[in-house]
Amino acid sequence: MAKIVKWLETYILPLAAKLASVKWLVAMRDAFVTLLPVTMAGSLAILFNSMINVFKLQWGWNNLASILQPLMVVDNIVWNGTFALFAVYFAISWGYHLGRAFEVNRFVTSIVALIAFVMSITNIVKLKISTEDTVSLKHAIDVTQFSTSGLFTAILFGALGAGLFILLYKARITLKVQSNMPHAEWVAFSTLLPSIFSVFAVGIINYIFQRLTGTYFGNWLLTAIQGPIVKLGQGFGVVLLVTLLVQIFWFFGINGISVFTPVIDSLWLTPENSNVAAVHTGTHVPFIWVKDSFNVFVWFGGAGGTLALVIAILIFSKRADFRTIAKMALAPSIFNINEPVLFGLPVIFNPVYLIPFIVAPLINVSLAYWITKIGWVNPVQIFVPSIMPPIIGPYLACNYDWRAIVLSIVNIIIALLIWMPFVFAADKIASEDNPNRSFYMPQY
Repeated sequence: MAKIVKWLETYILPLAAKLASVKWLVAMRDAFVTLLPVTMAGSLAILFNSMINVFKLQWGWNNLASILQPLMVVDNIVWNGTFALFAVYFAISWGYHLGRAFEVNRFVTSIVALIAFVMSITNIVKLKISTEDTVSLKHAIDVTQFSTSGLFTAILFGALGAGLFILLYKARITLKVQSNMPHAEWVAFSTLLPSIFSVFAVGIINYIFQRLTGTYFGNWLLTAIQGPIVKLGQGFGVVLLVTLLVQIFWFFGINGISVFTPVIDSLWLTPENSNVAAVHTGTHVPFIWVKDSFNVFVWFGGAGGTLALVIAILIFSKRADFRTIAKMALAPSIFNINEPVLFGLPVIFNPVYLIPFIVAPLINVSLAYWITKIGWVNPVQIFVPSIMPPIIGPYLACNYDWRAIVLSIVNIIIALLIWMPFVFAADKIASEDNPNRSFYMPQY
């Protein structure tokens, strides 16, 4: 065990620290986090719509469904203002946080990122006029790519436009302006040349790409890159690998979920948005594993499924100090906040808890993945807040599927059984090291 911990400290921990400090990755993580109000508003709209459909189609409450029909109309309006424009909001947020990370004007950087994204979207729209015939409209923006379908385009071209602006601004390719000018005018003139050059550079890149391929970058990206990447994320091996890496990073006190947010969002946020859109339109839900699948089936109580550890300590531990910490950590763990138990016991850097901290999530994610793939449980298809308690969260996220409750309980029991022998071991080791240790005494 000591050799494993030493190897991880030598080779994995430095890599984790470097990744956690990369400005581009930090900016991407913050860009997604900033959009939480947008995703939650759109998710609530879908949640209410699904609830009304359950009332009508499953429970036979037709009168109540009719009364709530205006709410469905409102939900559709909310959808059009949130998820239907998600890529637009992301481009703005992405540029803003890149500007903040590199200490340039945030507003201008966000606008340049948005312009770069919009320029990369096709200006030809195909409309169906019958089941067989379509009409192509030129000089019209394909608004479907403003939704989550255009997220990869927003990431790449938003980064390109913002990156060029930052590079030019840092190189001082700017107009000389008087320091006593009004602030708004000073910002406008000082960022004028970097903005123009970066926008035209992106325009030239798009022109060359269109001449070489005959299509817009956004269209090509959907079929050539975004599709394969999303398909890669549906593979069991990738799901298992990301789960493993998140747990390893967390064991060394580095927030693995934050470090891997760019990876997790790239692989599983677009599929989740597609599932949400499918629920909205009443079509088939296309993806079995999405971002919130981890939250509702694996990381209950927080990363590592530590709610099971808290329960195991309360049931099996004889140590008063451990039980006191568990009692304090129980309420936060119910809402998926596990810092009290991670740093209180601690779990972090504690070799006794290394195996269950890694193994329990791997077993849970494997079971949840295959049960979902077989079709015994609905895929996650509605956003739920990360603080939604276990059992309730899966039920809502899987669109009111009672089988998700069963799977959640089974996973918690499995994790509890994995943690149990290590709770006994921790009791024994603590008693041998310091039989008089008390929670109210200095711990270190």
